[in-house]
Amino acid sequence: MLYYLLPPLAPYLGVLNVTRYITFRTAAASLTALALSLMLGPWLIRKLREFQIGQVIRQEGPSTHQAKAGIPTMGGLLILVSAIVPTLLWADLSNSYVCIAVLATISFGAVGLADDYLKITRRSHRGLIPRYKMGLQVIVAIGIGITIVALASQDPALYSTHLIFPFFKNFVPDLGLLYILFAALVLISTANGVNLTDGLDGLAISTFAIAAATFTALTYVIGHHTLAEYLLLVHFPPAGELTIFCGSLVGASLGFLWYNSYPAEIFMGDVGSLGLGGALGTVAILIKQELLLIIVGGIFVLEAASVIVQVASFKLTGRRVFRMAPLHHHFELIGWSEPKVISRFLIIAVICALFSLTTLKLR
Repeated sequence: MLYYLLPPLAPYLGVLNVTRYITFRTAAASLTALALSLMLGPWLIRKLREFQIGQVIRQEGPSTHQAKAGIPTMGGLLILVSAIVPTLLWADLSNSYVCIAVLATISFGAVGLADDYLKITRRSHRGLIPRYKMGLQVIVAIGIGITIVALASQDPALYSTHLIFPFFKNFVPDLGLLYILFAALVLISTANGVNLTDGLDGLAISTFAIAAATFTALTYVIGHHTLAEYLLLVHFPPAGELTIFCGSLVGASLGFLWYNSYPAEIFMGDVGSLGLGGALGTVAILIKQELLLIIVGGIFVLEAASVIVQVASFKLTGRRVFRMAPLHHHFELIGWSEPKVISRFLIIAVICALFSLTTLKLR
């Protein structure tokens, strides 16, 4: 909204000229998101406590986690509101990329909200029946995939169904309509990867903030003609507006981390983890960096892979590879303290982010 209100006033107040630039609006959106999350955090924590919306801890987890029972959950609402409101204020809402990203975030967040609601009302760690939860995610993901492919068919300058491989500049296969299924796979994998990582205080939100910051840089580069050409990246001018959305995610994440850092005062719940995962996956798809997401979100990949390996091993051999999955619980059970697990995973997330940026020129 401010994107439409402030630039016309520039002839009367020259300083408002800066509101035309993506860099300024990204910084403004990030700070707005940070301020919103910091201001609304105490109010939301208080309200969640009043309504007795507390975390339910499963009995088979690490014993140290039992003390976390009753801590307010569904804090993901704070993150999503703090990210979406600044996007609506500072981004060009006629941009189809921004609209898709915002709707995808809300849709995945709604699935998580339904799951959280059932957990709270049932006073159990089990929410939606797994097949229903996955089914809803599939419906949302395929809908997003269809929308994106429709963009590509409408105008190749808006989007492409080609797949870009890191390190290879000439291998760009066109998936055509199969891209719908590929996009759905990326979205569901990312959403559930973030969801599985959300098990320790501040772990998921801090690693997500690093991934979101990385995509803030990537969206700006891909929306910038000179930089995209220099790095041999696909240039989609509309993608530049996603920088504002990504910046809002970073600001909202940092604000939430203020209250979610160890020891946590609030948990994000599935409404946050699925919403943020859906947002990250959607941005990766829109800027044609779907495969680079594997490196950027390396922690999410490791966490999801540990669960897959654990389940497959137990079903095939009757033995467990890890003491417990997801991976962060394994390290807790072998003696690492929770802050140590969080800090070391955070270091890995930073390394993954830096490495992913170096791949842009290694082609």
